[in-house]
Amino acid sequence: MDNSEADRLWDIISTQFIPSWDDIEEVEPDEWDLQMLKDIENDPDCKTFE
Repeated sequence: MDNSEADRLWDIISTQFIPSWDDIEEVEPDEWDLQMLKDIENDPDCKTFE
């Protein structure tokens, strides 16, 4: 998928499925989320994409 196709797909998603980013409920991170964030900060392997 090139950038043009990705942009078209995002336009479809954002107009058809997400009425507004403001309508999305924000929630506090739970213990699982906090552990993942800690791992990202402290474990260099968490930043490796293959």
